[in-house]
Formats: sequence, C-alpha cells, structure tokens
Amino acid sequence: MGGTQARRGTTGGRGGLGNVLSGLAVAIGFVFFLGGFVWGALVYQPYTVPTDSMVPTVRPNDRVLAQRIDGDQVRRGDIVVFTDTEWGGSPMVKRVVAVGGDTVRCCGQGGRLTVNGKELDEPYLDRAGSEGAAIGTAGAPYEVKVPEDNLFLLGDHRSSSLDSRAHLQEAGQGTVPQSAVSARVDALAWPSMTMVERPRAYASLPGGVSAPGPLRLQVAAVVAGAALVVLGAAYGPLVRILGRGRRETSGAR
Repeated sequence: MGGTQARRGTTGGRGGLGNVLSGLAVAIGFVFFLGGFVWGALVYQPYTVPTDSMVPTVRPNDRVLAQRIDGDQVRRGDIVVFTDTEWGGSPMVKRVVAVGGDTVRCCGQGGRLTVNGKELDEPYLDRAGSEGAAIGTAGAPYEVKVPEDNLFLLGDHRSSSLDSRAHLQEAGQGTVPQSAVSARVDALAWPSMTMVERPRAYASLPGGVSAPGPLRLQVAAVVAGAALVVLGAAYGPLVRILGRGRRETSGAR
C-alpha cells in the first residue's frame, strides 16, 4: 500500500505541474494574441483603394494596411496616404518619387524618370499602360525642383493617375507638404496578404529607403499566441485520453 500511495503522489505531482504549465501557456498565449492585435490596431490603419492609379501594385478595391507615420519619416519609393485640399481634400494613395531638395525630370534618354540626374528603374510600373507615361498630363516633359519639406508623388499606373503631374501649374509645381501624409502602405491585406517591397531604385540616393514596419512581428505574436492557447488548452484532454488508454491496456492484461 505504501508503494501505491507513493506512485499516486508522484502522478498527482506531475499532473499538478502539467496543469500549472498548461495554464501558464494559455495565459501567455492570450497576452501574445491580444497584444499583437492591439499593437497592430495602434500602429496600422486599413484603407480601401477605390481607383486603378496604383495598378499593378494596388488594384481597385484592394484593402491595404498603412502604418501611421509623420511626414518627416517618408522616404523615396514609399507608397503613402495623404490628404491635401489642393487635390480635393480626400485621402489619396500615391508613390513618393522625390523629396525636398530633389530635382525630378521627365524624361531621361531611356524615357525614364530621373531624380537628381539618376534615371530610375521602376519595376513596379504598369508597363502595358505606361508607355512614356512619366510625361506630364498635358503631354509635355517637365522638370521640378521639389521645395524643402515637400514631396513629388506619382501613381504606378502612370497613364491613368491624376498625381503631381496634374498640378504642375499650381503653387509648388504639384508637390505636397510632408505634413499632409498620415500613413505609409506596408502591406496588402485583401484579397491576399502581401508585404509591399521597398524599391531598390531609390536605395542609392541620399537617405535610402524606409525600413518595413513591425507588421511581421505583430503577425508572429498573434500566431505564436494562438499556438500557445491551443497547446495549453489541449493538455488536459490529451492527458485524460492517454491515461484512459493506459488503464484500458493494463486492464486487458
């Protein structure tokens, strides 16, 4: 009987420790899971893009996740969300091709956009509909010296985008103040989840390109939290099933 009591005590001890660890896993899992969602909600803002001006990068009715940033965090190549009264006062999504102090010109010898004399290789453009589309909306070449703290923005679907080229005759030659920017697009959320790559064409220019936001880390926290909750919650039923199987095996003997 003494041996039996000793075995029961050991089993109960293991079960108690297992229950504590499983409960701890569930608690930590909930913290990671909910924390990832809350962190994401604080950092990112979802937007639906209604037009085709950013095709093929962003298509009409795509849902994007944009990281809330200040305008001084913007770098060349970023796709940003901005609101400017001169552009109608509604949120718009365009790509930054030049920042304050840059000279942007259309077009170089290869028909490409140039920034500070450097021709840009823009693989994100809609080539099928953008033959010579860096040209101004009136069909004329242009050269713009971007004022300090301003941005020059173009759509990826150049032939159908109303962007800085449509405002060349206005004050600032189509540029937008950095302060008009509220967010930077970091990923497509719907219909597929895809990170938006930073164009290498701008990496060699002063200031380089922006770093990706924390979205991958937030998703990892949510996934890890969900896994911990499932594993912790499954411990008790799994132990009972295994224990029942051992007792049935022992009884059969």
